[in-house]
Amino acid sequence: MSGVLNLERTYQFLLIALAFLIPLTVFGANLIVVLICLIWIISGNYRTKIQMIMSNKLMIASVLFFSLHVIGLLWTEDLNWGFHIVHKMWYFIGLFPILFTVVKKEYIDYYLNAFLLSILITEIFSFLIWFQVIEPFGNASLYNPTPFMTHISFNPILAFAIYIVSHKVLFDESPIYTKLFLSFFTLAMSINMFITGGRAGQVMFFVVLAILIFQFFSKQKFKAIFVVILFTTSVFFGAYNTSNIFHKRVNDVVSNIQVYESNKKTSVGIRIAYALNSWEVILKNPIIGVGTGDFPKEYKLVNQKNTPQLPNSTNPHNMYILILMQLGLIGLISFLMIFYYQIKLSFASTNKLIKDIGVSLPILFLIIMFSDSYLLGHFTSLMFVFFSSFLYKDFEKYN
Repeated sequence: MSGVLNLERTYQFLLIALAFLIPLTVFGANLIVVLICLIWIISGNYRTKIQMIMSNKLMIASVLFFSLHVIGLLWTEDLNWGFHIVHKMWYFIGLFPILFTVVKKEYIDYYLNAFLLSILITEIFSFLIWFQVIEPFGNASLYNPTPFMTHISFNPILAFAIYIVSHKVLFDESPIYTKLFLSFFTLAMSINMFITGGRAGQVMFFVVLAILIFQFFSKQKFKAIFVVILFTTSVFFGAYNTSNIFHKRVNDVVSNIQVYESNKKTSVGIRIAYALNSWEVILKNPIIGVGTGDFPKEYKLVNQKNTPQLPNSTNPHNMYILILMQLGLIGLISFLMIFYYQIKLSFASTNKLIKDIGVSLPILFLIIMFSDSYLLGHFTSLMFVFFSSFLYKDFEKYN
């Protein structure tokens, strides 16, 4: 009995450590992931673990999505890249189900607090760099003070943290001093959102505001719509007129769209070309795609024909287009089933925080994945899988 208890304590210690390390270090987080997986493998009791996994529809959807990537190797020509993609997606078959079997309801607050503590640390260093108190290090620059990861990953993670802390401010019954601290924390993170250049995260931030307002005015839909329009517009123009980097990024998007036909080499123009070129391939292979590993090869062919002045790519910077091109409609439906079950299962929770985060996480990812393949990147995919492992688990069912 003591051995079982020690194993459970070990799992929880490692999970709390993982929550803390996700926004800080690739090596540290991966080390914890390896330890959790090794302990899970050598601890046995596989029958119970597999039964737990197969009793949850989200887990089944995740396993199916990964399995389609393996099956997609059968009609791919570039097996090396195919295996690379399969390796990138292993969280859905390996880590996700493993975490699902070891997370515990009574430790959820520890997971959340460990994650938020690490975000607080990133905030401190980000502002120290921005105010030029310390020299930029890691991935940071004065223009993008994000030392622990690039702004592409940092801003979506920051937006998600803003959602969690803001939810606590609005809905938790906490002492006034706790509310004041969390409010200041939210304000600091919101300012940080606009001193870095992650446009997808900034879009995610405005969606976070809209979701919070709708959840706050859940029984007053018209009032919620009015407040969303008023508040998000005010924040947008406030940020636009006070943040040089946000001002520039917004202007760049508008300018890039306006000059697309004459200059496709802008950041937005290249993404538009990725989409149009990829769509041409998708229409020729609509059901099962070109195979797990053939995106680079097929895109190079269509790019040389349509837009030879633009670089080739191994990623269209759009998760939906990538999956459609690799695995067709079958792959996309399988992918969307993950989000469908997330939202469906979240409504079964009796805990408001867990229920609201459970609805918000898939919505936020469904939106930002139009701008990049965020479930291929380490930081965002690990955060997605980690939070999903306990947000959608019916703990009472497995007691």
